Amino acid sequence: MKALILVGGFGTRLRPLTLSVPKPLVEFANKPMILHQIEALKAVGVTEVVLAINYQPEVMLNFLKEFETKLGITITCSQETEPLGTAGPLALARDKLIDKSGEPFFVLNSDVISEYPFKEMIEFHKAYGGEASIMVTKVDEPSKYGVVVMEESTGQVDKFVEKPKLFVGNKINAGIYLLNPSVLDRIELRPTSIEKEVFPKIAAEKKLYAMVLPGFWMDIGQPRDYVTGLRLYLDSLRKKASTKLAAGSHIVGNVLVHETAKIGEGCLIGPDVAIGPGCVVESGVRLSRCTVMRGVRIKKHACISSSIVGWHSTIGQWARVENMTILGEDVHVCDEIYSNGGVVLPHKEIKSSILKPEIVM
Repeated sequence: MKALILVGGFGTRLRPLTLSVPKPLVEFANKPMILHQIEALKAVGVTEVVLAINYQPEVMLNFLKEFETKLGITITCSQETEPLGTAGPLALARDKLIDKSGEPFFVLNSDVISEYPFKEMIEFHKAYGGEASIMVTKVDEPSKYGVVVMEESTGQVDKFVEKPKLFVGNKINAGIYLLNPSVLDRIELRPTSIEKEVFPKIAAEKKLYAMVLPGFWMDIGQPRDYVTGLRLYLDSLRKKASTKLAAGSHIVGNVLVHETAKIGEGCLIGPDVAIGPGCVVESGVRLSRCTVMRGVRIKKHACISSSIVGWHSTIGQWARVENMTILGEDVHVCDEIYSNGGVVLPHKEIKSSILKPEIVM
């Protein structure tokens, strides 16, 4: 089987992290976002992954080369010279996706994190015999999304309603599809949307089915959702394989600590924290609802909550970093500084407090 991952462009919503690496390579729970997907695809027998990308393909491929051999899976790029939306890239990668087998192929949005029940999806697709199957997930606020209106008992999709003003349902497109090769015949090589142009036509012919996603789902393409996504992911990890999570008197709730990280005396860490490789957390530090990326140093008695600390940054003694502060790579926050929602570009030194959310160039 094959899979196409829609990687797309610049990852502007996750800046300043994406100023250092392409978005799919930004770590989430100590693993590049896209690796979560590739490993799950490999586990259900996918042998080739195509990345649809229009930005820095060489960076992506160089990075993923080592995982090709490690995972035993082929990873190639299909590069757009202009943004082609969510359907155009399928037409562009047509020759890579079609083979003699006639097997369906997966299409994934690279920002989506979930338990990836691909095995169940393959069974669902075969059972209903549709031309395309899509995953849907239940949300509390359907008005922010495109809602999928479906027949509950069979999963047959009736129609799509974009950002509905009136309640039509609470299931939204989760960005995970399983498509028969024939779907490619419906797509022209131009900027086009699979959700708005391709799926409605398949639905009109009663050949589109939706499976309700079990477990959690999050689009982690922006900082607030990234932090929420980490909570949901660690919750799910707790249910499945809690041995991976840290334990001890200084740990509260779900915490992921890389084995090479060092944590000092008298810290209180958690809930919902990920600490990356080579990090040094000095004594008396308080961390909650945050991600601390590779090579970060957090000095004594600093306090970080609801924030993301980029690679190789330093947080000074008694500093307080909170309220969706996002520090890019190699940012140095001086001692006793307060950051309230600062978004700081790479290689900056912060010598005075950031009292309200702002971007620091």
